[in-house]
Amino acid sequence: MESSDNREATKPTASKAAITRTLWIILRIVVLYVVVAYVLLPAGWSHYAQRHPALDNLPDITTTHDHHPGDPINVALIGSEDDLKAIMHAAGWFAADKLGLKSDVKIAADTVLDRPYADAPVSNLYLWGRKEDLAFEQPVGDNPRERHHVRFWRSEQVDPAGLPLWAGAATFDKRVGFSHTTGQITHHIAADIDTERDHVAQTLKQTGRLSSDEMIADFRQVREGHNGGGDPWHTDGSLFVGSISR
Repeated sequence: MESSDNREATKPTASKAAITRTLWIILRIVVLYVVVAYVLLPAGWSHYAQRHPALDNLPDITTTHDHHPGDPINVALIGSEDDLKAIMHAAGWFAADKLGLKSDVKIAADTVLDRPYADAPVSNLYLWGRKEDLAFEQPVGDNPRERHHVRFWRSEQVDPAGLPLWAGAATFDKRVGFSHTTGQITHHIAADIDTERDHVAQTLKQTGRLSSDEMIADFRQVREGHNGGGDPWHTDGSLFVGSISR
């Protein structure tokens, strides 16, 4: 049977242990508060503040001239027009020629004769009710039937520095053929548009001219479809966004 002296000695020890546990709990709560209030939340707000206002209502797909779905938006850059042209040039991209009879005849002839056409034109697609402002491409080999290409549309909204966002649709042309919907001669795209998005991102990063970049997950909820030429496409739904250094 425990003596009264032992019971009296146990009480301060138990009380001290309880106080110690309480102090540890309080300390952990304080540390958690500091981390959340002074690290995580400010970082989150800073990240949000760096996002361009045009991202809030950016459409996720382009359209053709007759309002059929076109190629998905999967790239965005922030900067002036001169900034965009400079970084694309540094990344090894060529500005695409304007559409017209002369360029149409040239690309047809070069395709048949296996001749390179580094700045071959691209067909028009529409975003925000207008066709692309700029288009760039990278040839693959000596025949224009295969090429990397990306179209850009300038947003009307600008960030606090007065810079627009350029929404881009990047796809890879794998061959020339007839449109599945109109029967017209056109390029057919590779279905995996994420590979082309990542290619654009990689070439831009290699220039060292991006001040920041991120991949925004779940930008689009629809992950597969067909473009205006009837070509299938699929994506993980992410959007690459880069800010161009000034």
